[in-house]
Amino acid sequence: MKHMEKNKFYITTPIYYPSGEPHIGHAYCTTCCDALARYKRMRHREVFFLTGTDEHGQKIEQNALKEGLTPKEYVDKKVSVFRKLWEAMDISNDAYIRTTDEKHIHVVQDVFSKFLNNDDIYIGKYDGWYCTPCETFWTDTQVGEEHLCPDCGRPVQRETEEAYFFKTQKYLPQLMNYFSKEGTIYPEARKNEMLNTFIKPGLNDLCVSRTSFSWGVPIRENKRHVAYVWLDALCNYLSALGYDSSDDSLFKKFWQDEDSEIVHVIGADITRFHTIYWPEFLTALNLRLPDKIFVHGLLMMKDGKMSKSKGNVVSPYPLIERYGVDSLRYYLVKEVIFGQDGTFTPEQFVERINSDLVNNYGNLVSRTTSMIIKYFNGVIPVYKHSEEIKAKDIEESIGKTIEDYEASMEELKVTDGFTSVIELLNKANKYIEDSAPWALAKDEGKKEELECVMSHLSYVIFVSSMLLSPALTHKSDEAMDDLGLAIEKRDYNNIHDSSIINNLNVKKGGLLFPRLDVAKEVEYIASLMKK
Repeated sequence: MKHMEKNKFYITTPIYYPSGEPHIGHAYCTTCCDALARYKRMRHREVFFLTGTDEHGQKIEQNALKEGLTPKEYVDKKVSVFRKLWEAMDISNDAYIRTTDEKHIHVVQDVFSKFLNNDDIYIGKYDGWYCTPCETFWTDTQVGEEHLCPDCGRPVQRETEEAYFFKTQKYLPQLMNYFSKEGTIYPEARKNEMLNTFIKPGLNDLCVSRTSFSWGVPIRENKRHVAYVWLDALCNYLSALGYDSSDDSLFKKFWQDEDSEIVHVIGADITRFHTIYWPEFLTALNLRLPDKIFVHGLLMMKDGKMSKSKGNVVSPYPLIERYGVDSLRYYLVKEVIFGQDGTFTPEQFVERINSDLVNNYGNLVSRTTSMIIKYFNGVIPVYKHSEEIKAKDIEESIGKTIEDYEASMEELKVTDGFTSVIELLNKANKYIEDSAPWALAKDEGKKEELECVMSHLSYVIFVSSMLLSPALTHKSDEAMDDLGLAIEKRDYNNIHDSSIINNLNVKKGGLLFPRLDVAKEVEYIASLMKK
């Protein structure tokens, strides 16, 4: 199914629970979303990229008590850690939502009131199993005889309390219609899991308030209750845009306008809330549903999920300091197929940098600029289309790469998009070996062919640098600096203009990516994990 490109793009990451020190698993999803947001901006689309923190709930209240802090003091301290990470990772979010923001609290309260007024919720009694770390309710069947949370594997506790419940059956027909549409929930396996595990066996009404603790959004109509953390958290996608406020211009532009594409990127452990209850909440509010809910996989270690207790957590900061933020960003968007689980190993990390960034990209830039300086006094020859078979193959590869890259990125297949660029760089490096410019330079009769090789390689560098820029936020510009390309010419609208490199004065810059000693760097990263 061909993707319909729209002029506006609203992309959201999960809002993270602010606890502990963030690791590269946290950085994975947000970096992939950032690459998509930068890609859309590069294509001159209007973009609103949202991330933030989910700051209410029983576990926050408990953790704050352990540290002798109020819940607000606790989350204020933790939120600064995440904001620091996004700055270090070069994340270009347009807003950072906190569920303790007054504008957000107002929206949650209004949504709850609308549900009450529309007879979408009723008061009752919750009696069942609850996982505090996941802030999730479970049935007897789901927790099994050992009473363990199906998501995190930790013990659940029995909870009995007065609560409001959302009538899930009321909007089940609209939910099933949403599930029937192709591409709304991806990967398809996640959609089938929701259907078979939760919907077809019989969808229970959802508890949407709590009375056993106080750290949450208070319900106006009944102050003993606070909004269930997942009703609270999901509303962030609306409150961040100014929904139900005096200034709802962003909401009108990025949610109500049919020319806007709405994409939620989420982790597998929160699929149920986003794909079942969130569409029902939106239907009850008479609001449009997201165009796509994309469930990304987990970045894990060989022995499972990253965990401090397992001693397998890797902090992004030493990796950024030693290898540069571009190397880490590139690894995250390229190594794991977006939508599938992947495994981080020191060996893979070092190998990915050496093979793609050092051997392919950096090597091509260095060799090409050096030869242009040596053979043409640093001036890139005029680009001419060629019937010579090797040059023609490169020309066709450039066009196909741009086409494949755009198709992949529009379908949120981030890994595929960047893989197509690496394939082009592979061909360009092979083109050097096959055409042997050093031999052509010795034959005056081969000057025109040498000019063709150098101009085609220069154009490949321009194209690949543009396509890699959503991941390589610094090094792609350094490569274009080496080409001598003016900043105002670094526009995606010029991607098909091969003449853009004509007569540019190249310079010999430093190595974009220095080669890594595999054994040494693997040992270093392994030592970080032990710490």
